[in-house]
Amino acid sequence: MSQQEIRWPAEWEKQDAVWFSWPHRQDTWPAEKLTQIRSQFTQIIATCSRFQPVSINAAAPLHAGIRKALAPSHCKLDRITLHDHSTNDVWCRDHGSTFVINQTSNKLRAIDWHFNSWGGKFPPWDLDDQVAQQMATATQAEHYRSPLYLEGGAIEGNGAGTMITTEAVALNPNRNPEWTKSDVEAELSKALGVKNIFWLPSGIEGDDTDGHIDDLTRFVREDAIVSIVENDSKDPNYRTLQQNLEILQDLKTVSGSNVEIVELPMPTPLRTKGWRLEMLPASYANFLILNDSVLVPTFNQEKNDDRALGILSECFTGRNVIGIDCRDIVWEGGAIHCISQQQPSL
Repeated sequence: MSQQEIRWPAEWEKQDAVWFSWPHRQDTWPAEKLTQIRSQFTQIIATCSRFQPVSINAAAPLHAGIRKALAPSHCKLDRITLHDHSTNDVWCRDHGSTFVINQTSNKLRAIDWHFNSWGGKFPPWDLDDQVAQQMATATQAEHYRSPLYLEGGAIEGNGAGTMITTEAVALNPNRNPEWTKSDVEAELSKALGVKNIFWLPSGIEGDDTDGHIDDLTRFVREDAIVSIVENDSKDPNYRTLQQNLEILQDLKTVSGSNVEIVELPMPTPLRTKGWRLEMLPASYANFLILNDSVLVPTFNQEKNDDRALGILSECFTGRNVIGIDCRDIVWEGGAIHCISQQQPSL
């Protein structure tokens, strides 16, 4: 299939649904947090259902409990579909399909990256590696199993042929040890139909993924991005984020236009004791764009949260920008964008 036949829609384009994978494992979260995590998922899913249909990956025995959890949450239950798709974990952005459009057939196409739990870090991942194919079947999408080990949170596109990713993920030997940068670019172009691939070096502290782009830099329109910044020179993220800002000055669209850079502040660091992550990868860039709304992670930091919400409201005029407290979810290394995957409309 030629590169010209494939288009990867921007996240702000019309969506038919948004996908989640339901939390169920007792050993994934701190013992006292699973109930809180389910409550946060319920809140997020209920909010999404106000704007569009929601699909949930979950093994069939979990469905009755999920319906019970959602019932009192003001969900639009007629917009929620449960799929008998067993999972190991909740990170649908990473193990789920990346949906593109086959412009020749005018059909949805599901890109199924090889998934090995961010370089083999958190076994088992056998069920997660099957979810993308199941999502393809459920949506009647064409299915493409890419030979590349990658996650959806590692790639960011503008819907017009330009994408951003990080060397720390796609070129990491824990994923693709035999692949050169040219090999990876060729496969990304083939799978996503992109023409312009822009690389940043690495990500933020505490990010188990090795440096996903959706915690760093996000397109808000074809020729504009938000990119996180840290103003405290003593913060461990300061140097990395300053370097990223400098590199991003060279980012252009396929047509050669400069890309506007809007700086998005980091929250005050979230630190833990007795947990595998001493510093949690909290980032306001991990927002999810829906039809008519944007869901933004917040961290109970009134001044910082309000500032981030204000900046994103200016970027997404005409959409409801809604803050959702993600302090519990980020304990496991992600937030709203990480747990979701949009299904674009034809």
